[in-house]
Amino acid sequence: MALVKPFQAIRPTPALAEKVAALPYDVMNSAEAREMVKGNPYSFLHVDKAEIDLPVGTDVYAPEVYAKAKENLDNMSKTGVMLTEDAPMFYLYRLTMNGRAQTGLVACTSIDEYLDNKIKKHELTLETKEQDRIRHVETCNANTGPIYLAYKAQAAIDALVADWCANNAPVYDFVAEDGIGHTIWTVGCPDAITKLAEAFAKVPALYIADGHHRNASAVKVGLKKRAENPGYAADAEFNYYLSVIFPSNQLFIMDYNRVVKDLNGLSDDAFMAKFAEKFDIADSANGKPVTRHTFGMYFNGAWKMLTAKPGVVNEADPVASLDVSVLQNNVLTPLLGIDDPRTNKRIDFVGGMRGLGELSKRVDSGEMKVAFAMFPTSMDELLNIADAGAIMPPKSTWFEPKLRSGLFVHTL
Repeated sequence: MALVKPFQAIRPTPALAEKVAALPYDVMNSAEAREMVKGNPYSFLHVDKAEIDLPVGTDVYAPEVYAKAKENLDNMSKTGVMLTEDAPMFYLYRLTMNGRAQTGLVACTSIDEYLDNKIKKHELTLETKEQDRIRHVETCNANTGPIYLAYKAQAAIDALVADWCANNAPVYDFVAEDGIGHTIWTVGCPDAITKLAEAFAKVPALYIADGHHRNASAVKVGLKKRAENPGYAADAEFNYYLSVIFPSNQLFIMDYNRVVKDLNGLSDDAFMAKFAEKFDIADSANGKPVTRHTFGMYFNGAWKMLTAKPGVVNEADPVASLDVSVLQNNVLTPLLGIDDPRTNKRIDFVGGMRGLGELSKRVDSGEMKVAFAMFPTSMDELLNIADAGAIMPPKSTWFEPKLRSGLFVHTL
């Protein structure tokens, strides 16, 4: 079953929702965040990336950053930027990008179901990133950013969601500066809350789409609070964490591309000769892969299209057959010496929203030596790997559109 729980949200006053709503903290650096908030004192980045309100150069993991986050969150409530809901509720959150809509349930999910693997993972996490969010959640005593979850679509849930959205006015409805539409409905009717909870109880499992670090951190904070409160109640808020849960057939995964600083000591000719052993190489106008096991490569001012030769891909292995694995196992590790892409400083990752022009730009600038354009991982691949209890390579998926932070806060 999937246990979903209504919660008493802190959320923006409707007149300021568009100004409060912010992209997730982990899709930009501190300098970019400072630019984003210019002229907007209401942006939730003042909570999620509070170093922007401290001197430039402040260590993003310094204690004063977390203290500033709590101060800013508290001030948003004190000054009326955020309001506190009168009672626990569910919410429905619709994102619209290029005419495509996805609608998910905003609810709290169970740390026990995460621990029991009823909320399934597909990526490893880094301790430093976990510790950052643990300190943020503990200091704010709140989940400030939702976990992006998916479930295999259920007709009964689709019908309940469609009916509520058709017959109730949204509390927020705006188009952000990037063109993404955000529409949100409150679900406070006890009968509707019960029906949604009962429908989700029939869902066998939930899957983390995006937010593995936030999810792991939320669970660890909950476990710590259990240890500090041995007589805790089963419905204590710290047993649950903030999530938005979408049917998997509505989700959209974009390419997650790679750029590498150097050729690991290989000459240009030697690099290309090594490539030709496992890939067919052809000229390409734009480098955009159109099918699995093809890769765009920008190198020496030109795009090439690489196609894996027969026998290179092990289709019987759901992880090894991922394009990100094919590139990692046949190029990044053996040729370029990048054994761990999570920690190696010679590789960087570029989300598909930035376009392939960002890849050629970074190579032409001299910052990087070579770029690889990927065919997107599919949602079916993600679900199959999670169901198998396996782990994808880092940076396998880039979901769009991104959930906005600040539209819901769950206090512990």
